[in-house]
Amino acid sequence: MRRHPWVFSGAIQSIEGDVAEGDLVNVSDHMNRFLGTGHYQPGSIAVRVLSFEREQIGDSFWKEKLENALALRRELGLAGSNHTSMYRLVHGEGDGLPGLVVDMYGKTAVMQAHTAGMLRSAGEIVRALKEIMGKDLKAVYNKSLQTLPGRMRESHRDGYLYGEREEGPFLESGLSFLADWEHGQKTGFYIDQRENRKLLEKLAAGRKVLNLFGYSGSFSVYALRGGARVVHTVDSSRAAIEMAGENLRINPGFPGQHEAFVADAMDFLKNTPGTYNLIVLDPPAYAKHGVARQNALQGYRRLNQAALEKIEPGGMLFTFSCSQVVSREQFRRSVFVAAATAGRPARILYQTAQPPDHPVSLYHPEGEYLKGLVLSVD
Repeated sequence: MRRHPWVFSGAIQSIEGDVAEGDLVNVSDHMNRFLGTGHYQPGSIAVRVLSFEREQIGDSFWKEKLENALALRRELGLAGSNHTSMYRLVHGEGDGLPGLVVDMYGKTAVMQAHTAGMLRSAGEIVRALKEIMGKDLKAVYNKSLQTLPGRMRESHRDGYLYGEREEGPFLESGLSFLADWEHGQKTGFYIDQRENRKLLEKLAAGRKVLNLFGYSGSFSVYALRGGARVVHTVDSSRAAIEMAGENLRINPGFPGQHEAFVADAMDFLKNTPGTYNLIVLDPPAYAKHGVARQNALQGYRRLNQAALEKIEPGGMLFTFSCSQVVSREQFRRSVFVAAATAGRPARILYQTAQPPDHPVSLYHPEGEYLKGLVLSVD
């Protein structure tokens, strides 16, 4: 009744009929009053609600939802932009489509289904995308192997549902980047850090920057465009570091020096001499479930403490958590403990979040997964 899109298994009194994974089901209360329609999924979150109204979940439903999502991205200046061709078209619950993510890379839509229901609806989703985007859509790639529930991964294979591979590079804020949705992390690029990269660019002039968990080097490219004197990119994946090198190569002309390292982030912080004026910490999700939350908070504390000990007085720390189960307050407390343990006075300059093409439903606060702090360190 409060329009939260999840129905937990513990709230279900009974199930009528035979219900299979991914089926559309109606949800009613104990007085048999209709509450909504959604996809059924065995597990803790048993139903993800697609509509709180009595309506048919068919072609017209998908078309309307995707049209609304596209209209918002046009209003945000992303869809149809001359300087940015990578953006999130569908952000799950934030766009009223729980269990679905669609990212745009030029004219390629990369789809991730997080539920059996969304995977089973892929054909309808592709038809709707083709209808609403027209000539602006050349391919749809289904990259759901990483996100589907365990049992479904056994039979799933990622691949093109429509069209063929589109070669990059793609644009973000006038910069060029390669994106590997077939083999890379997430849908191929960390689109959700766009606004934070722009903030880094504004603050990077003259600084020596360390970009940890650098993946394909996007923070590094922005830092160099912002006038950074030296930038070091660190990632444990050689393939990621090679892509970072390519992204630096296709964005030439910046005077700063760049060097890349294949190394573990903590090992690099402990064993590399010297200090930095600005450090970026953008680690992968340390916890994807509540049971791992405490270990994640300890991990954030240790990582931030090690980074703070490498920052020169007057330097800055950009630090992030993309763990949905870690709240903004919990993350901030971990960073506070790290600063106190390191004995470094620090001030919060910015508290950042995911960009507006990753909207958060007012009825679903769990959708606010990306938390960031920008600290001035004395």
